[in-house]
Amino acid sequence: MEPKPFIEGKTVDLRPLSLEDVNDTYIGWLNDAEVCAYNSHHRYPNTRELAVEYVTRIRSQKSDLVLAVIAKDASKHIGNISLQNMDPVNRSAEFAILMGDKDSWGKGIGTEAAQLIVKHGFEQLNLHKIYCGTSEENIAMQKLAASLGFKEEGRSRQETFKNGSFRDVIRYGLLRDEFK
Repeated sequence: MEPKPFIEGKTVDLRPLSLEDVNDTYIGWLNDAEVCAYNSHHRYPNTRELAVEYVTRIRSQKSDLVLAVIAKDASKHIGNISLQNMDPVNRSAEFAILMGDKDSWGKGIGTEAAQLIVKHGFEQLNLHKIYCGTSEENIAMQKLAASLGFKEEGRSRQETFKNGSFRDVIRYGLLRDEFK
């Protein structure tokens, strides 16, 4: 039985990531070079034990809100989305998303999930700013940030090393009063 959604959307629901999510499919996402082309995964092999440790840790802390993205039409876990590194003094958090199910790419599912968690961040967690960064090559994340109203705030030169070369990281931020 699928756990009750924490945040309900039209085509996706967001619910807490659970130990039941740690299956071969999930581990496969973290070990897939294409899925992880622009994130920090796929540098070292991921295992069931590491994933269980991660899920256990994030469920016990308040600085990271990591949720499973569930496609309503298939009741299927297709990715994760988070507000992490939450800072209660500065009222800020970092936005991150991992859409592991390649069949879900390019359908607006990630955009809906992102809108849901950003709204939750501002309206329920009382955040003032949500920020993110992405590789200069990650056009999909740049488009997602822009569609949510994030503003480009700068560029960190040659900050990330992936696939044999250093890449710039583009930084984005969204203030509460800018959110649509």
